Amino acid sequence: MAEYCTYEKYVFKKKLETLRSKSGRSTELISLYISSDKLIPDIINHLREEHEQASNIESKLTRNSVQGALDSLLAKLRYLNKIPEKGIVYFTGAIDTGANRTSIVNEVLIPPEPVVHYMYRCDSIFYLDPLEEMLRECSTYGLILLDLREATIGMLVGKQIEVIRHLHSTVPGKQRKGGQSAHRFEQLRHIAIHDFYKRIGDAASEAFLEVESAELKGILIGGHSPAKEEFNEGEFLHYELQKKVLGLFDTGYTDESGFSELINAAKDTLQGIDLIKQKKDMEIFFKEIATESGKVSYGEDNVRANLEIKAVDVLLLSEDLRSERVTIKCSVCGYENRRIRKWKTSEAFPVAGKCPECDSALEVTDVIDIVGEFSELADKGNARIVFVSTDFDEGSQLMIAFGGIAAILRYSAGV
Repeated sequence: MAEYCTYEKYVFKKKLETLRSKSGRSTELISLYISSDKLIPDIINHLREEHEQASNIESKLTRNSVQGALDSLLAKLRYLNKIPEKGIVYFTGAIDTGANRTSIVNEVLIPPEPVVHYMYRCDSIFYLDPLEEMLRECSTYGLILLDLREATIGMLVGKQIEVIRHLHSTVPGKQRKGGQSAHRFEQLRHIAIHDFYKRIGDAASEAFLEVESAELKGILIGGHSPAKEEFNEGEFLHYELQKKVLGLFDTGYTDESGFSELINAAKDTLQGIDLIKQKKDMEIFFKEIATESGKVSYGEDNVRANLEIKAVDVLLLSEDLRSERVTIKCSVCGYENRRIRKWKTSEAFPVAGKCPECDSALEVTDVIDIVGEFSELADKGNARIVFVSTDFDEGSQLMIAFGGIAAILRYSAGV
């Protein structure tokens, strides 16, 4: 079982991506969201009404498709004894496969979070927004960087850093201008510093108060001393936000480039969040590469081999990895070949066609999801599985430079 982004979540996301890629020729794809408090007889009556209204659709092709999809839903509901606790979602209809052909989609999903409202949609695409929103990482941290020259306000939303506002100060330097007494200069400088802190507090409060209180887990303040200490002690934030300050941290930069530095400095405080855990694992991976310890492995074949001998301690898989191994075979001469099919690429992949040996038709005999295969091997070898986001630099490198598959080994396996 994956610790950060579970395999079940990966499978769910993959199903949504598949559904998102499909479309109908017209408004004939049905999305049905059923909440747990809905009565099955009421749903059946509603779908029968929709079936009757569909008889008024002018296009015979569309009319038949919509009524066929509704018939399929009605048949499924008759065998449903009880709505699951989190609700249930149906997607059904005839999708366009090109060359004036269609194929029928019938997908049933139990959502990761409860369905809030009953919803029926008939459109040319499936309505997936509520399910995609359920997968969104909702833990949010406010980020404030400041010194006496500038301040930057942002948020850590899930694993993504968002820059919200950058402020410049009018605080004069420590050298007073001619004609001013030292006392007068210090007074004016103190007023300018106070006004700048107030501007920072107002801008941060405006940004962070828009976030649901339950979602805003805390606020991190970074920058140079003594500015960050003075800002925090002066309580320039809204009183509800002041209670959420988790700590003050030294950073060398106070523009947006300092956000990563702030998060790294606060990693002990943020020990529990996914981004910090993933960063730590990727740091270990790159450290082992740099020291040439032999305790890392990357690439599909090498990692599989180490998984098979149970040498893997941590399996690193990119959240963006979408890869299948397809086996094609000729039933006449026995020719067989395996190829990798990757999603989210424009690469043409001939899974059928003619046999290069005897010119007979090739058949697809097996399709294996690489992530599923590796997760199963990791479970058997008691390896910890980490699904790594591409929302930070090291995570992007895992996908781009290492093909989205890597491992930290228990020992130098030499594979």
